This record gives sequence, structure tokens and C-alpha cells, in this order.
Amino acid sequence: MSNTKAVALKKHNFGDDTKVGYLLLAPWLFGFIFMYVIPAAMSIYYSFTDYNLLSAPNWVGLKNYITIFTTDKTFRKALVVTFSYVFIMVPLRLAFALFVATLLNKKHMGMAFYRVLYYIPSIVGGSIAVSVVWKQIFGNKGVLMSLLSAIGIEQKFSLLGNPKTALFVIVLMGVWQFGSCMLVFLSGLKQIPNSLYESASLDGASKMQQFWKITVPCMRPTLFFVTVTLTITSLKVLDLTLVMTNGGPGISTLVLAQYIYRIAFERADFGYASTVSLMLFFICLAVTLLQFWYNNRKERA
Repeated sequence: MSNTKAVALKKHNFGDDTKVGYLLLAPWLFGFIFMYVIPAAMSIYYSFTDYNLLSAPNWVGLKNYITIFTTDKTFRKALVVTFSYVFIMVPLRLAFALFVATLLNKKHMGMAFYRVLYYIPSIVGGSIAVSVVWKQIFGNKGVLMSLLSAIGIEQKFSLLGNPKTALFVIVLMGVWQFGSCMLVFLSGLKQIPNSLYESASLDGASKMQQFWKITVPCMRPTLFFVTVTLTITSLKVLDLTLVMTNGGPGISTLVLAQYIYRIAFERADFGYASTVSLMLFFICLAVTLLQFWYNNRKERA
């Protein structure tokens, strides 16, 4: 009889725990459904329509998709600019963040202060105000141009006003926001046993050999995680180009996210903007799957 009561009590408690669990998940589920699932479904539908937000959607089938792959040269240019930004910025930020994390992974007086100091760019670096400051530094009438003129070096175009250099200024600001990656790398470095480095030192391994033979292999899961998340974030970059160059000069810094913004809010073509948004989603998905495939291949090798 006691066993029967115990089983019934467990069932009762399990049912109550399940209800509490769903109750606690309710805010997240509500946000996920109404902020992600429903908008995604609507975007898929609108991608097959001609929709300007003021009138009812007009079904056009695959017309928007055909336009992207056949006649939309701006989409191709924005795609090239986006991948150029990703391929340059992501490796540089990863390398710089890992380098700084390695320097900060030591026990010295005041090291906590330096860790906070190096994290500050990530706190303020993505803000609109800082983007405006960078624009004032590298713009046509910015600080850099004034300094060059003061020492007798006259430039026709600023770094942000030159189509050949504007993207590199944006890349530089992206690299400057390395603090988050640095903290993740720092936590990963602290998980590597010091005994490995001590054994390598006794065997005569140099600091560089220890880095490539111990640090990098042990940090591979952390490097993979940071690379995937940073790549996805970089593919969706918008605020930096929107504030600093607005896609210019010309369309030399026009990324896909800003192109979507222009189509939707400047041309009021929400149907085509939804189509380009889905293209960006599939690009992010394809790049992420490629990274997982390559990582799994390296682990099996």
C-alpha cells in the first residue's frame, strides 16, 4: 500500500512540476512564437507578393526570386561587400582577441583592471554615438583629414569618402569591438591545465610551439563557437555602415542588411525586401552548416 501511495505521489508531483515548467516557459514561448515564428511565416508569404504596406499583397509567385538571380546587380554587389567584410573582419577580430586574451591570462597586480579596460570597446563600440565619433574622425572634415592638412599632406578624399578604403574603416571598427570574444577566449584559456605548458617547457618547446601545439588544439571548441557566432553576426551587420557611410561612397559599403532596409523603408517594397531577407537567412544557414562540416572533418582527421 505504501508503494502505491509513493508512485501516486510521484505522479502528482511530476504533473505539478510540468505545469510550473510550462508556466515559467510561457513568456519565452510567447515571445518566440509572436516575435520569430509568425514574422518568419509572414516574411515567407510576402516574398511571393508585391506588397507596399498600404495596399493588399499582390501574389506574384517566383517573380521576386527570379529578379534577384537575373537582374538585380545591386544585390550581387551587396553580397560581395558583405562577404568581403566578413572574410576580413572575422579573422582579424579573432586573432586580436585571442592575442589580448593570452596576454591577460596571467597573474599580475591590476590584471582585473586591464581586463575591464579592454572590454570597454565592446560595451560602447556598437552604439550609434561611437559610430558617429568614428565618422567624425575618418570623414571628409574629420580629425584625421585636419591632422594631415596641418602637416602639409593634402588628400582629395577621406578614408570614408574613398570607395577603396571606406570598407576597411568599417572593418577596423568591427575589430575594435573585440572585448566579447576576448572574454570567451580568456575563459577557455583558464581551462587549459598549466601542467601541459610545464611539461612542454621541460621538453624544450618554445612559447610559439606551445601556442600552436597546446593552446590552439585545446581551444578548438571555443574557437569554433566564437567563429560561428561572430560570422553570423557579421553577415547581418547594419548599424556601422548605416551610420558611418550609409552604404557609400556609391554602394561600396552597402551590405545586405542595409540593402534590405533601403528596399523596405525607402522604396516601400516589402515583398522584395522579404525575399532578400530570406536570401540572407539561407546564406547564414549555408555558411553555418559549412563551418560545422569543416569542424567535424577536422575532428575526424
